Amino acid sequence: MTPIGQAVTPAAHHDTLARARVRASYAPDILVEARRIVNTVVAGWHGRRKRGIGETFWQFRPYVEGESQSRIDWRRSARDDHIYVRDREWEAAHTVWLWADPSPSMLFQSRLAPVSKQSRALVVVLAVAEILSRSGERIAWPGLTDPFSSRNGAEQLAARLSHARQLAGHPDLRGVKRHCDLVIASDFLDPVDDTIRMLAPLAERGVRAHLVEVADPAEEQFPYAGRTEFVDPETQERLTAGKAENIALEYRDLYLARRETLSRWCRRLGWSYTLNRTDMLASDALVRLHTALSGATGFTGPGVGL
Repeated sequence: MTPIGQAVTPAAHHDTLARARVRASYAPDILVEARRIVNTVVAGWHGRRKRGIGETFWQFRPYVEGESQSRIDWRRSARDDHIYVRDREWEAAHTVWLWADPSPSMLFQSRLAPVSKQSRALVVVLAVAEILSRSGERIAWPGLTDPFSSRNGAEQLAARLSHARQLAGHPDLRGVKRHCDLVIASDFLDPVDDTIRMLAPLAERGVRAHLVEVADPAEEQFPYAGRTEFVDPETQERLTAGKAENIALEYRDLYLARRETLSRWCRRLGWSYTLNRTDMLASDALVRLHTALSGATGFTGPGVGL
């Protein structure tokens, strides 16, 4: 539920075309912001640093009996009494699917936050797209693009999003293949069982997912008192509380229990779960995502269960 007067562009909830126009209008600014935080946080993507097929030199290491002698670097080995192999850095392109929740609930922006949840989710996703594109990885948006590789991939993705009249409220994950990664930025306010039911088939296919929960600080703090009317942005259902402060404690318990259940489920699968509030820096989420996509797993966001 959303307090009346707190949502961004409330008339757009019922008008798909209006919402598309709003998305198109701020897409350029979001892309600029995404690139700004990328330039602040990282210079490139190849922090993974693992050996494999490629042309870029990584390191010399001692030869191990049984390895192909064609890999021996005889010039380096001639310098002392050891035989060395010349390792190359892994450069095989990887596919990462990206999705930011376009649901009406993501339009929420309280007076405690400088941006809406939708704006923050798009900034984070486009920032990840920028990092991946710079390093030659393939990116894709479920239901919008097939996997592609381009140095200006984030810009292409932003253009496709700005011209899309309607985006599905849930991602079509059938095209996400085995060994791919998936980044989902959402408020995850759907019932936890529904979210798990949607994502569980990915684990069975060997997909590694990274969930970014975007939350408005008012959703955590529940700073409401007195007679307050709440509106469900998805259904427009209304609830009036005579003294909103009387339900604050129960609300917070339920809100945080949902997060803890979902994050704990992700940890069991070896997936990452990152919390980013809209009164926090977007770069916080980007750093944690960069670490998770580079191979680290587990929950990486603050505040779960508190």
